[in-house]
Formats: sequence, C-alpha cells, structure tokens
Amino acid sequence: MHREPSSTHHHDHDHDHDHDHGGHHHGIGGHSHAPANYGRAFAIGLALNLAYVVTEAFYGVAGHSLALLADAGHNLGDVLGLAGGWTATLLSRRLPSGRYTYGLRRSSILAALANAVLLLVVTGGIVWEALRRLAEPGHPGGLIIMVVAAIGIVINGATALLFMSGRKGDLNVRGAFFHMASDALVAAGTVAAGALIVWTGREWIDPVVSLVISAVIVAGTWSLLRDAVNLSLDAIPTGIDRFAVEAYLRALPGVEAIHDLHIWGLSTTDVALTVHLVHAKGGDTQMLLPRITEDMWERFAIGHSTIQFETAETAETCELRPDHVI
Repeated sequence: MHREPSSTHHHDHDHDHDHDHGGHHHGIGGHSHAPANYGRAFAIGLALNLAYVVTEAFYGVAGHSLALLADAGHNLGDVLGLAGGWTATLLSRRLPSGRYTYGLRRSSILAALANAVLLLVVTGGIVWEALRRLAEPGHPGGLIIMVVAAIGIVINGATALLFMSGRKGDLNVRGAFFHMASDALVAAGTVAAGALIVWTGREWIDPVVSLVISAVIVAGTWSLLRDAVNLSLDAIPTGIDRFAVEAYLRALPGVEAIHDLHIWGLSTTDVALTVHLVHAKGGDTQMLLPRITEDMWERFAIGHSTIQFETAETAETCELRPDHVI
C-alpha cells in the first residue's frame, strides 16, 4: 500500500523524548501515573481469604450448611481473583520483548476471564445442590453459620480496607475493593440466615439463602465475564465514548476526514488508539501531534496513541480507508 511519509506518535507514561527522522515523528509523552505497588495488600488479602475459605468449608460440612459452602465457593473465587490479579499485575510490569512487543499487559484480561468462568462453574454446582436440599432438607446448625459468617465480615472488611486508598486511581484495585466490600455484605446476610434458623427452626432457609447468594455471584460475575470477553475481542473498553473521540478528531484544525480508527484495551487498565487523519496540504502536523496525544490522555484516558497523517491524495489509495477493512 502506498503512503506518503507519515507522522506517528506513540504515547506512554514513563519517559519523555522526541525524535524526528525523515518525516516520522515518534514521541513518548511524560505522563507518569504508575499505580502504587499493592503487592503486599494482595498477599495479605490472599492469605486471609484462603484461611477463611478452608475454615468456612470445614464448618459448612460439619454444620450441614449449604449457605456456608455457597459462601466458601464464592470466597474461593475471591482467592483466585486476588491471586490472578496479583499475578497479572506482576506480569504486566514485564518489559516488552522481541516476541511480546506490548509486554504481558494482557495477562490481566486473561486472569479476569478465567476468574469469571470458574466462578460461574462453582456457582452452578451450588445452585444444583441448593435445589436438591429444598427437596431433601438437611439439618444446618444456625449458630455455626452465624459465627463463621461473622468472621467473614471481619476478613472481607479488613481486606477491603487494604485496597481503599487506591480505589480511585487504579481500576484493578478499585475492583478488588468493591468485590471484598460486597462480600462483607453477603456474609452479613449469611449471619442473618443463621439467626433466622436459630429463631424459627426452619431448615429451608439455608438453601434459599444459598440461592440468593448464588444470584448475587452470577449478577456480579456476568458483568465481569462480559467485560473480559469484550476486552479479549478488542472491543472499545467501557467508559470510552467512540463518538466523542471521533468528534474530537474531526474537529481538529486542518483535518478533513478520518479512517482506520481503532480503540482497544492493552490490559484492564491501559487503552490504545490508532487512527489515520486526512490533513490539508501544507498543515503543520508536527505541532498538532503533541496536542492530540495529550488530549487523548487528558480527555479520554487513552494513554497509548498512534496517529498517521495522510493527504487527500494518499487517503484515496489507502487500503485501510473503507470501514469494513481491518
């Protein structure tokens, strides 16, 4: 495909330098918004929740409580989610290599996808057992349910506090915070179920509560699965308005048309963009590049932008101009 010398701009968050070689402009913007190191928080949260899962499963079996086993399955998903998030965070820091030119940032997407699928499988087993228990009630120990679930409120609440300070600056940390905070609320519901069993003696309350917990898990997991699948398929990340980005690009001085616009997630937190801008002859594209990449970051949180300028004549022969061509 024939192209005139083009201007490209690569924008990232760690260094700041510019080169100019034969009509090509490569710049790396100086935004440094690296997230704090939450490795210790992940490690502590992982250890606390793993110990709690083992305890909850043991007393769920000993106390014949499906509600406790349901919550243990849920918390096992939390353990896997924390482990996957921690591992993905570490992998995401790996530098690009000759084979993995973006590094291993996408490992965070794979971790989210695996976590969602596993949670749904575990929840399916819980629902099956709950329906069986409705037909053949067991003999759940209400007091055991209350005590173990109360411990869960403390464990999940403490883990949520570990991530509270970073919930506004990093999407993964924010997700961990809200997940653990919601788990504390689910545990509070399980305590209430145990109290009702002690008070009324009605054993059907246990499987009904487990079904409610399962519904909460599916509701939260479905959005996680949807977002993970979308990111895996290079969909525009949630929160990015494609039409607003297009409107901004079309309104730039000297820009006559745009094509080959792509916006996708490099990871669960990093967004990339590539686009061809058809620019009027004689326009100063080199001065426009820094403005565009700066605005992409400030307005749309798109931190990795690559822009190619073309003239109207070059655009006519660009094989990537039709919308259906990738």
